[in-house]
Amino acid sequence: MRLRFILPLMAFLVMVIFLGIGLKLDPHDVPSPLINKPAPVFTLPQLHEPQKTFSPADMKGKVWLLNVWASWCVSCRQEHVYLTEFARNGSMNLMGLNYKDEPAAAMQWLERLGNPYKISISDIDGMAGLDWGVYGVPETFIIDKKGIVRHKQTGPVDPTILQTIIMPLIEQLNRES
Repeated sequence: MRLRFILPLMAFLVMVIFLGIGLKLDPHDVPSPLINKPAPVFTLPQLHEPQKTFSPADMKGKVWLLNVWASWCVSCRQEHVYLTEFARNGSMNLMGLNYKDEPAAAMQWLERLGNPYKISISDIDGMAGLDWGVYGVPETFIIDKKGIVRHKQTGPVDPTILQTIIMPLIEQLNRES
């Protein structure tokens, strides 16, 4: 008789413990299986010049960032101000991956808010994003000179993240041969 009450109570307590642990986790700390692995390969049309393409191979020998964004993304708009300011100093190669977006809407968004990207590419069907493990926008990846993914920032970047994580890592990777 007691067993009939104890088992559900124990199952309930186990679920409460797991829920408590889960609530303390930061969703931005989701590890990427791409870290320290070669950047996924793709060739996509450039947003502003669709007859031209871009591929990660075009960046071999350079440290670069891939920022995944969309005009429909509220958090992308939040980080866009910081990316635009950050890109002004020209100390990094910032590429944009416009994810599951209409090119016309994306170009209008960049015209209105400013364009921090050296090149923005169009991933209309989201297949390249899938290869990169994108499950939400914005996400930002840092890729080293050898084409290895070294960092993934899930969620919007802000001045603190730029100054304490992204810029120091870019400087370190630029010093490495």
